[in-house]
Amino acid sequence: MSFQFQKVETTDHIDVFHALPFRLYESFPQWAPPFRFEIEQIFDQQKNDFFEDGECERYLVYEGDCPVARFAVMNTPQRDKVLEPTMGGMGFIEMENNKILAQAIINFAKEWHHKRGYSAMRGPINFGENDMYWGLLVENFNEPPIYGMFYHPPYYQELLENTGAEKLDDHWSYKRRFDKPLPERMVKITNRIEQKPGVELRPIDMRNIYRDAEYIRQIYNEAWSDQDIQERESEFTMLTQETVEQMVDKLKPVMIPDSVLLAFVDGEPASFIVCVPDLNEVSKETGGRLRWWHYPKLFWFKRRAKHLRTLVFGTRPKYRKMGLEALTFIRGIEYTHAAAPSLEYLEGAWVSEKNWLMQRSLEALGCHHHKTHRTYKWEF
Repeated sequence: MSFQFQKVETTDHIDVFHALPFRLYESFPQWAPPFRFEIEQIFDQQKNDFFEDGECERYLVYEGDCPVARFAVMNTPQRDKVLEPTMGGMGFIEMENNKILAQAIINFAKEWHHKRGYSAMRGPINFGENDMYWGLLVENFNEPPIYGMFYHPPYYQELLENTGAEKLDDHWSYKRRFDKPLPERMVKITNRIEQKPGVELRPIDMRNIYRDAEYIRQIYNEAWSDQDIQERESEFTMLTQETVEQMVDKLKPVMIPDSVLLAFVDGEPASFIVCVPDLNEVSKETGGRLRWWHYPKLFWFKRRAKHLRTLVFGTRPKYRKMGLEALTFIRGIEYTHAAAPSLEYLEGAWVSEKNWLMQRSLEALGCHHHKTHRTYKWEF
């Protein structure tokens, strides 16, 4: 069986790259395509800062004239060297159910990295931060993917593990229904926290959204550069003002202000949580496209959204153990449910299996673990 590998270089190649999953997922109604423009931004050297210290190429795999797979290979040497062993990456993989095909892809990716001095790689990963489009779904194939997370059919796990892939780590998604009563104990604790002198909580101010976004950026950079899990701290990249403003511009049309909360202590920004409606609900309706005639659908979407994703949160290290995380989470549920009664559940993605403290905190808030995304490693 012979496969041909074609580097994605033309508009036609890009079209095939995005069209292939629609055929592969015809029998998987849970699947939703990510927005095409968001994926393209990842591969755009002018828009993705990771190209400043890295390399990323994507490929199509053909059997004869038929595209049967796609994937990307990538490295960021300065970030990769903090891993043990140093590992490059591969991701955005989609493929037919064929063991020989899967092995051919992994062999190609290994050779690509070997030529660049690597002896190991991990995947599936994103050419960006690990809270979006990262990992292989290995648990719960019955529910749709939340925004920023991939859905994969069950056979992908078997195919990759048959290539010699070893588990590197798991990240869990937690779910909580909005119609489920909040734990009475947590509500009482939250009330006490909010009544402490100097503690203030408010939704994001849409009239001063860039100011508040800067507060969030400052908290985030402090919080995530000082983590309990050393390897995540080592891989952390500071958010720039430009990146945050781009995120604001993208999310502002669908943002529910009551689901983006900031907590202050004595006037200083101390903690935050950002939740956004599940944009996959829109992308599924539009086939992953976002054209001008789709914008009315986007603007009205937050009034009919069914799912909410906890996108990011953080607390400045000096304010940890004050309970501010519980405050933003509990009030976020209360405020959001009142502002958007159509919402059925929220999903908090990307909790490390090693982060037992966060797991216990989410479980105390009434959340339960319901999905797992796995990252593998290959050494060669």
